[in-house]
Amino acid sequence: MFNRLTLTLSLALAGTTALLALPAAAQDGPLRIEITDGITEAMPIAIPPFHGDAEVAQQIRKVVADDLTGTGLFREIPADAQVSRPGSFTEAVAYEDWRAVNAQGLVRAEVTRAGDNISVKFRLFDVFAGEPQGDGMQFDARASDWRRAAHKIADQIYTRLTGEQAYFDSRIAFVQETGPKDARIKRIGVMDYDGANILWMTDSSSLVLAPRFSRDGRQIVYTSFDSGFPQLRVLDVASVASRAVTQGTDSMAFAPAFSPDGRWIAYSLERGGNTDIWLMDAATGAQRAVTNGPSIETSPSFSPDGRRIVFESDRSGSPQLYVVGVGGGEPVRISFSDGRYGSPSWSPKGDLIAFTKQVGGRFHIGTMRIDGSQEKTLTESFLDESPTWAPNGRVVMFTRVAAGGNGQPRLHSVDITGRNMRPLSLDFAASDPSWGPLMP
Repeated sequence: MFNRLTLTLSLALAGTTALLALPAAAQDGPLRIEITDGITEAMPIAIPPFHGDAEVAQQIRKVVADDLTGTGLFREIPADAQVSRPGSFTEAVAYEDWRAVNAQGLVRAEVTRAGDNISVKFRLFDVFAGEPQGDGMQFDARASDWRRAAHKIADQIYTRLTGEQAYFDSRIAFVQETGPKDARIKRIGVMDYDGANILWMTDSSSLVLAPRFSRDGRQIVYTSFDSGFPQLRVLDVASVASRAVTQGTDSMAFAPAFSPDGRWIAYSLERGGNTDIWLMDAATGAQRAVTNGPSIETSPSFSPDGRRIVFESDRSGSPQLYVVGVGGGEPVRISFSDGRYGSPSWSPKGDLIAFTKQVGGRFHIGTMRIDGSQEKTLTESFLDESPTWAPNGRVVMFTRVAAGGNGQPRLHSVDITGRNMRPLSLDFAASDPSWGPLMP
């Protein structure tokens, strides 16, 4: 007999899912992978076939395994190397068999299906300690939401084994690009972090750029050319309805970003040949300037507490990064190395700023401390740009464009250590990623 705690997982795009916790034995000194710049070996983890409804169970198992191994922090023990073949979810764990193949963690799960609904139970075991690690859990969901259940399981395992918040049950907003480079057709889509479950938010009737999620993931602000001039629109993700929030032919608005509390939209406003950073009240439309000068200032990104903005400006003669309070004042320059800096993005943890840097004819994605210290290069290519952060501040996604007339933009991700560079598996060109929050 056990107690059950039921939580509701709200979905911005598709219904609800229930989560029930099944208590397991507590333990001291849990299995934990220490994440540092010096880590060189992934933790071996066993994920044997899940029990229950065969088709759905193995689909969920594969997504869980892909989520974990895709981080570069875990290595799955191959099926043909596994000695133990558990006959049921509740069967006692043969820890010696798993130690024999050097598994440090073991995942067990069972999937049951009743009509259009599924239930997924899972447990994580510390093989060397010979005991469960944390509570077992059960996810009740619609069968069509099986991928979310898989991501939720992987999130739980990742958090227990790293001590960090996870990011698998999250979404990416992006721009799909088709057509020749000099006549691109673009539309905004939203997908799971791994490229699955794509939903289109706009059609391709007008040019769209730079979609940015609100902190709660319910809205997207973006630049639209449907009026013939770049202006801002806000889109409701659930209904796919959008509304214009700027308009006019005497100015251009672009490069928007929501504040963490969703109250403000920071953006670039060009008027009379001058481009500054402005703030708009998202509810009333009231606007005010944050910067005021003859330079071009763009790509604002809020600090997690909403009190500061990092942006790109050429006020010193070349594009560099500056930080200013939301109330205005004199911006402080934070980039000083050789090269041209742009598209800054403040980490949700608040400790780092990601950026694009051009130097020596090559482009890089990098990070620096919020005061500009400890700059670190993560990537190098013909063109890397538009970094965006995973909800836990561990991974950066960005756009990479290959050289040549036929080079297409593709989305890639990289760990903040500079390792585990991975392309996102999509069968079309995509750019301008915006990583949304972890789903509740």
